[in-house]
Amino acid sequence: MKIKQTLFLGLILLCSLGTLAQYRFKNPDLPIGVRVDDLVSQLTLEEKIGQMVNNAPAIERLGIPAYNWWNECLHGVARSPYRVTSFPQAIAMAATWDIHSVKKMADYASDEGRAIFHDSARKRNPGIFKGLTYWSPNINIFRDPRWGRGQETYGEDPFLTGAIGAAFVKGIQGDDPNYLKASACAKHYAVHNGPEWNRHTYNAEVSDFDLWDTYLVAFRELVVNAKVTGVMCAYNAFYGEPCCGNDLLMTDILRKDWGFDGYVTSDCGAIEDFFRTHKTHDDAADAAANAVLSGTDCECSHNPAYLELFDAIDAGDIAEKDIDISLKRLFKIRFRLGMFDPDERVPYANIPLSVLESDEHKEHALKMAQESIVLLKNEDDLLPLNKGKIKKIAVVGPNADSEDVLLANYYGYPSEVTTFLEGVKDKAGKDIEVVYEKGCNLVDNLVFTSEYNSKLFTSEGQYGFKAEYFQNLNWEGEPALTRLEKRPDYKWGDGQEVGDNVIASRMTARWSTVFMPEQTDEYCFNVPADDMAELYIDGVKQNKVSELYPYYILQAEKGKTYEIIIRYRQFADNAEIFFDLGTLKKTTPEDVVSVVKDADVILFAGGISSRIEGEEMPVEIEGFKKGDRTSIALPAVQLDLLKELQATGKPVVFVLMIGSAIGLEWESNNIPAIVNAWYGGQAAGTAIADVIFGDYNPAGRLPVTFYKNVDDLGDFEDYSMANRTYRYFLGTPVYPFGYGLSYTSFKYSDLRIQTANKENDATATVEVTVKNTGKVAGDEVVQLYVRDQTSGIITPIKALKGFERISLDKGEIKTVKFNLDKQTITTWHHDSDQAAEHNNFMIMVGGSSDDIKLTGKLSFAGK
Repeated sequence: MKIKQTLFLGLILLCSLGTLAQYRFKNPDLPIGVRVDDLVSQLTLEEKIGQMVNNAPAIERLGIPAYNWWNECLHGVARSPYRVTSFPQAIAMAATWDIHSVKKMADYASDEGRAIFHDSARKRNPGIFKGLTYWSPNINIFRDPRWGRGQETYGEDPFLTGAIGAAFVKGIQGDDPNYLKASACAKHYAVHNGPEWNRHTYNAEVSDFDLWDTYLVAFRELVVNAKVTGVMCAYNAFYGEPCCGNDLLMTDILRKDWGFDGYVTSDCGAIEDFFRTHKTHDDAADAAANAVLSGTDCECSHNPAYLELFDAIDAGDIAEKDIDISLKRLFKIRFRLGMFDPDERVPYANIPLSVLESDEHKEHALKMAQESIVLLKNEDDLLPLNKGKIKKIAVVGPNADSEDVLLANYYGYPSEVTTFLEGVKDKAGKDIEVVYEKGCNLVDNLVFTSEYNSKLFTSEGQYGFKAEYFQNLNWEGEPALTRLEKRPDYKWGDGQEVGDNVIASRMTARWSTVFMPEQTDEYCFNVPADDMAELYIDGVKQNKVSELYPYYILQAEKGKTYEIIIRYRQFADNAEIFFDLGTLKKTTPEDVVSVVKDADVILFAGGISSRIEGEEMPVEIEGFKKGDRTSIALPAVQLDLLKELQATGKPVVFVLMIGSAIGLEWESNNIPAIVNAWYGGQAAGTAIADVIFGDYNPAGRLPVTFYKNVDDLGDFEDYSMANRTYRYFLGTPVYPFGYGLSYTSFKYSDLRIQTANKENDATATVEVTVKNTGKVAGDEVVQLYVRDQTSGIITPIKALKGFERISLDKGEIKTVKFNLDKQTITTWHHDSDQAAEHNNFMIMVGGSSDDIKLTGKLSFAGK
């Protein structure tokens, strides 16, 4: 009996050992390379191909959970069903010129992302926008202010973009030697920055000089030095080859020259563009094979071409071993994120949900908003306002009380957003009267005033709306959820639970009610929605009366009833729907002035917003096309109002909210104070008020050039850098790159330059002394520019090669030190022998690209 028991136990042990050997990838003590190889060897071809799309399915027989690679974290976790901290938009983060703040922001955002990921996994509710692979940052060069996605970038300069981007990557990915906190992704690789309307068809062609001196600089910094673990290839073609299948970009430069060993994902739908729009490939199978062989490991698409890889293998265009290469890169990332290890082994696995919108995170959102604000003009020291001398403030403008403008694009939902109007009211307190007049919208003067009365809407004898939800995109079949609601008023993150059996992802809804007006009058229904909303009255689909805003007019009679139906479709991304009732008035500047003319000061909050600039949008109105701009002027309706306000003779402060440069020709000559507040995130209203009332001394600096008008710009579709950005622009801007005023003043002195020539490693140090010579404490952004004085080659007029934001008390002196190396400051040139002779440089240090305080020469000995 004992012999049988021993044999039986031995058999069990052998089986257990065999199982452990079969699933070595589950052993966290083994090297990741060994584990990845073992896992991939277990997969069938069908399973392998299934893992190469963003929505990778579970492989239950091996215990591999489903994973969606698509997530966003541009300025905080985006599109999440959880409430999260929303920091200032990327262009605003660049305006801080503070890499420490950016790194901390990314660290906080990845904390929130980790908490969301693990909470979702534990609740068995994973999915899109809940993962740990963030497709951020966008480090394309903002070469032309007309590009609507420039707001997502860190501006026009390669060095600044690389420095801010590297800080973001380090904050996102963490510093653990074994595990990534999250994975960052540098996008869009490469030579990609508009126009939006032809991004699926255009073929970018640039000189070798521009490619290496402008378009690849930041990507190299993030790949080689910051060790970013993901790269997204762009939609466009580059010299006739789509970027995601481009031999030069993907194989020669990214993989061979830079040694990138992370994963590459396509932009969403980019592989389909190979054969649908670029027409460079015959079909999906041909495109998929080429993309994988070029090193695109993951395809983002709702209709993946990669599923046709079976046909490509059958045709001999690609081999299974080529598939394995991509699979190993993808699984290496997942292993480094700890997805196959017990929580106790992963240092980030127990970050609690309490980090979401924690006080520390909200405080940093406020700090970054403050740091990003650029004071463009302050005639006669109008700012900061003296509250002791003000009894009445007028707040005017389309962005004054808008939350949307602050959150920009690629955003998550915070629990609370402070608008500019709210910030001013909080700061004014009880002693100062604040009057508010919207005055106009962004591009028209149709101003909606809410007069909602819930008792005018009934459904089946009760006040409210009958709500029907469908978990499909066509309102098909029986509703998955039906209930009575007060009115449509929702902000759902993608995948957020709407109710039993319904989540906000690829969802449709229908709200129905009966409207009975109290009197015969003209009524306006306002139905803003993030995706698509349609309004029907008595079965007839209504047309909007504004090109941009969802205003619908009804001439209603007292005593009659009107059947109201709202049809809403949410495809992906955030889901927003709101229903309101009120009046619509066509305003005039004179009407607005009559209300605010007795104020002591007028604060006008205008600009643009992500409603009209952004990614491949349907908007086509005067000055705007498909998300881009055709003009860089302030929309005419706002400029007309601003002129009328200025004509009152009262002090006017122009608070500009933008994601890109505006041509401020008239404004800069006529408005006494201009504050550029960008899209400042959840705490922007407080931050702007802090600056206006002097509780914060502004020190943001422009990461882009403010040109006068489109005549200063070249052809939008021409990617040559000639006469573009401060590095090559030969004209005079309204406000130069690096510019920004302060409530104090600074003096620069004692420029000291020292070189240290080592074999194959020439370096230098540059030191400068800065003193706060004003009356209050403040920050200064010390900027170092270089001109390569090598003769006979193209060089920038000047190029940023160092910067540091410092804080100085009144009268305080600090020394700022920059460490330079020859390779970094040398202008790229194709001829390596000539490039080796770059030995003489002009060093320029100052407060902006156009405000150079001190200059000196830097020379390296020999070649």
